[in-house]
Amino acid sequence: MSTFNGADPKQFITDFFTSFTDELLRSDEDAALVVDRYHTPDIVQVADGRRMDRDKLIAHTRPVRKNRPTGRMEVHEAVAHGDQIAARYTMYVQNRKKDLAIEVYFFGKFTSDGRLNQAHMLTRTDSKADPAKQQLVEGQGVSA
Repeated sequence: MSTFNGADPKQFITDFFTSFTDELLRSDEDAALVVDRYHTPDIVQVADGRRMDRDKLIAHTRPVRKNRPTGRMEVHEAVAHGDQIAARYTMYVQNRKKDLAIEVYFFGKFTSDGRLNQAHMLTRTDSKADPAKQQLVEGQGVSA
C-alpha cells in the first residue's frame, strides 16, 4: 500500500503542514496530542542542522501558538517515491507585524497512515519579502 494513496505530492505536503498548523492554532487541545496525530513517537526532524525529537517539537509549538502567525504555503515542486517526499516550497508568514518569506527544501519520510517519521530541511528566510506577493490568507496555516 502506498503511503500517499495516489495523492499528488504537492497537495499531500500542503495538506499535511496546513492541517497540522491549523490544528495547533485553532484549538486549545494539548499540543502533544496534535503533534502525535501528525508525527510518529520517534520523529526526528533536522532543520538547518538543528535536530528536534518529539519533545523538542512539542516545545517548538508553544511559541507558535503564542504568536499565532498567519500565512500560506506555496509548493513549487514535490516528488514522491515510496514513503518519501522531496519538496521545494515557500512559506509566507506574517508574525507580529513582520512579513517573512521562508524558502524550504524538504526531504521527508512518512508512515502508511500519513504521519511524518523523519524530516530534513534547509531554509532561507527573506525578511524583506514583498507583501504584495504574499497575499496572506487568514485560515491557511504554516509551521513557523
